[in-house]
Amino acid sequence: MDKKIEHLGNISGKVLLFGGVYSNLQALEALKQVAEHEDITPENCICTGDIVGYCSQPEETVQLFKIWKAKSIAGNVEIQLREGSEDCGCDFRKGSRCDGFSQLWYAYAQSRLSKNALKFINTLPDHITFNYAGKKVMVVHGSYFNTSEFIFKSTPWEIKSANFSVENQDVIIAGHCGLPFSHKKEGKLWINPGVIGMPANDGNSSVWYAILEGHDGVLKYKHHTLNYNYKLTSKLMQNELLPKEYARTIITGIWDNTEILPAVESGLQGFGIQL
Repeated sequence: MDKKIEHLGNISGKVLLFGGVYSNLQALEALKQVAEHEDITPENCICTGDIVGYCSQPEETVQLFKIWKAKSIAGNVEIQLREGSEDCGCDFRKGSRCDGFSQLWYAYAQSRLSKNALKFINTLPDHITFNYAGKKVMVVHGSYFNTSEFIFKSTPWEIKSANFSVENQDVIIAGHCGLPFSHKKEGKLWINPGVIGMPANDGNSSVWYAILEGHDGVLKYKHHTLNYNYKLTSKLMQNELLPKEYARTIITGIWDNTEILPAVESGLQGFGIQL
């Protein structure tokens, strides 16, 4: 199937990057306030996908995203929802804890999204491209070749590098893995801004995003933490239809398990993010 790519052309000013809203309405509200405080226009706010996910307010989150008019690509969750699939397409190992949990939260989200929300989800492109500070940038979810591919900082550069050759990109903005990082090599830059819907397994309740700034043809970026009303998010998740383990993660900042993580990232659990 041909990919749907939204080309934004040349953009300037600050660019807010984030991913994995995961139906976390309180985090999205807080991030929208950051954008307004930083004077970042909605069209310069770009999500790497998975607006819908683990938390308790999928419909409200999609509707706020629409009102905000920020940009987003389709994550694996959006792709599965618009196709009416029975699972989230996260590429969890069959029978794993994450796979079992996903059967709960995905069914919950699917049952609570309106036709209006699904219509919006269906408009999301597979990728976004733009030119910024003299660089060609592409936004992907997992990777260009596989929406559900888990790519981490420790993932070999050879795996990342193939993505840059698709349209001779200089910068890849990616999501899916849930952890913020950057990796620069051979004049290319891979940035994962992190996700705002769940903590980054670092032992903190705060979540992550990034801001790009271009000056005189030089692209700069910085990762930031976001504080929000996580206690309310966790409280709303404590119902019989969602995994209690994820409600606990919202509070503790520690993932229930590290089964998707490579050894390097798994060993850093609870020790903060190494940027």
